Amino acid sequence: MLLKGFVVGVSLFVLIGCSTSKKVTVVKKVNVPVELPAKDVLTEVEEIAKVEVQKSVDTTVFQAFRELTPEEKIAGQKRMGIYKGADWAAAIHYDLRKPNFVIIHHTAQNSVAQTVRTFQVPHSKVSAHYVIARDGQVIQMLNDYDRAWHAGKSKWGNIDDLNSVSLGIELDNNGKEPFPDAQINSLLVLLDTLKAKYLIPQLNFIGHADIAPMRKDDPSVLFPWKRLAERGFGIWYNEDYLMTPPATFNPIDALKIMGYDMRNQEGAIRAFKRKYIVKEVNGVLTAHDQAVLYDLYRKYF
Repeated sequence: MLLKGFVVGVSLFVLIGCSTSKKVTVVKKVNVPVELPAKDVLTEVEEIAKVEVQKSVDTTVFQAFRELTPEEKIAGQKRMGIYKGADWAAAIHYDLRKPNFVIIHHTAQNSVAQTVRTFQVPHSKVSAHYVIARDGQVIQMLNDYDRAWHAGKSKWGNIDDLNSVSLGIELDNNGKEPFPDAQINSLLVLLDTLKAKYLIPQLNFIGHADIAPMRKDDPSVLFPWKRLAERGFGIWYNEDYLMTPPATFNPIDALKIMGYDMRNQEGAIRAFKRKYIVKEVNGVLTAHDQAVLYDLYRKYF
């Protein structure tokens, strides 16, 4: 759409010679019609140009951001969190968003290389902060402050987004074999560091099966939860002093207080037994199972 009839006065300078002895300059105005684009056409073209430029900038920034190291990403995020149009007056009461849980998994794969590859291909949509090999090698794949995609659909207590509050640790294990001492020793050293650094409570070291009992069974029944509890990571019962619970004890309520999602009681009981009973993993609590649950309940809750 063009704006018709818009006339712009254009001054044309015409030099007219009057005689050989005297030159006179005469300025003569000539009106020449010039057609310009309509205002709305200009606006549309300008907006398209702006969008294309922004797309190019966004793509460049995103690609550059992906190439940063975890430490550089954190530093960059901190810089981006500052509004330059404001005056700065630092507050002293605040917290960084830090992990408050550790979720332990087994990889259910055949090698560390396979697991690392899984966490690096775009279509997998899964990740963890750490992978620990059978020989004890520890591989960190994300900064502790980054939100990994390891918990999936899960629930523990009132928390239904465990990814946002936890660190994920994957142990190289296919789910059918014992966990080597070298691997567990490295895990314990790592847990010592994480617990001290982020002040993670003892009760908040849990397994993937605890938070997703209907989907997951890791780590397997061969995982040494008792050994971890003796170091302050998770809980365990006193095997030598189990007692029959009182008649007022409600095992379903106790499991819920511990953190299990009781919307599916059988699944929660199976997760509990896989972790603490190890054998006869099913959805039924025996008298012995209830004694174990009662001991945990009165010791820690």
